[in-house]
Amino acid sequence: MKIRFIVSITVALLFAGVVFAQEPVKPAEDVDALFHDKDPQKNASKQVAYHIEKDLLQCNHWDEADKWLTERYIQHNPQVKSGRAGVVAFFGSRPKAASCEKLDAPVVAVLADGDLVTVVTVAHRKDSKGDEYTTTWFDMWRILGGKADEHWDPATKP
Repeated sequence: MKIRFIVSITVALLFAGVVFAQEPVKPAEDVDALFHDKDPQKNASKQVAYHIEKDLLQCNHWDEADKWLTERYIQHNPQVKSGRAGVVAFFGSRPKAASCEKLDAPVVAVLADGDLVTVVTVAHRKDSKGDEYTTTWFDMWRILGGKADEHWDPATKP
């Protein structure tokens, strides 16, 4: 019985160490550099993602959405309707940002492969006790003709 107790305590302590050992997610030191690539096609695709992140999502210039999103814009986020008009309706009422000189998003990585670009960012969350922690969020776009034509993220229904 004593051995079972010791094993149980040891397992519990090991598990607790894993649960509470998370390292905070940190953004890259040079976020802008992540949106550039030596390959011209990847560079162009990353620039579309950059402008979506900065001009649309950060600065709320949704009146310029036609520069970066196709009209049919397929949306896989269950909270937002497909079509450029659906995305503009969802985000467009937010106030414009005070400063739009550079991207302020805490970007961890930007990956381009074929016609897809994925932007990984730091996500700040609270657990059931109200304690803050960080994890990651991603947005992935299919780029078609210099504009985002399709979007994925890990959003769920409220």
